Amino acid sequence: MLDLGLKDKIAIITGGSDGLGRASARRLAAEGAKVAIAARRAEHLQRAAEEILAATGGEVLAVPTDITVASDCERLAQAVLQRWGRVDILLNNAGTSAAAPFADVDDAQWAADWELKVMGAVRMCRLVLPSMQRQRDGRIVNITTVSGKAPKARGLPTSVSRAAGINLTKALASEYAGDNIRVNTICIGLVRSAQIDRMAKGTDLEAHYAQLARDRVPLGRVPHASEFADLFAFLVSDRASYITGTAINFDGGSGATV
Repeated sequence: MLDLGLKDKIAIITGGSDGLGRASARRLAAEGAKVAIAARRAEHLQRAAEEILAATGGEVLAVPTDITVASDCERLAQAVLQRWGRVDILLNNAGTSAAAPFADVDDAQWAADWELKVMGAVRMCRLVLPSMQRQRDGRIVNITTVSGKAPKARGLPTSVSRAAGINLTKALASEYAGDNIRVNTICIGLVRSAQIDRMAKGTDLEAHYAQLARDRVPLGRVPHASEFADLFAFLVSDRASYITGTAINFDGGSGATV
């Protein structure tokens, strides 16, 4: 078995109650890490924490958080530091897919998307970096999308905010490499999610995913969140100690760029 060296690491995962965040929290907990998950819906978040605990026996802390509110971000970081004393891993995963033609996106939608996907990540990085600097070790992963590298028509405002996330990743990786803090981004394409499930609108779910795969994914299938979690766990592990400032596509070959 490949030892990822994650036992007793302390992780914060935003957007941790569903999808990629929940799968990643479960994967880290299974490796022996202590994990704080954050999301807005308190009851749903607590249920996710209980499910992860039951499945892994790991230590999981649920902290209801609206990542667009600075005081909520501060409260999340403080709760983790008070409980465990440090932060080793941060996954900036909070965000939704917002895609529309340029003329249909008003100022409020631009601002809301920027607050959630860019400033949320900025705030969380700002809050955990001092702890990582003190211990001269840290791993940050920002979730972005392949559209942040090569936008398609009618994909706003997400493609712009995700491009900013990729830029933020590279800037932080360069600035904090001397502190042994690694910063990477995973650029996702299609992944099975509740949001895509709802798009099926009552039709056969597997048939829906099969059609999406035929139309959009060269590998011919849409992956589960657990497959993303495997990549994330490797990227924050000791086995990836020479990887930083990188934007890795998790898209089955559908992206227009490498």
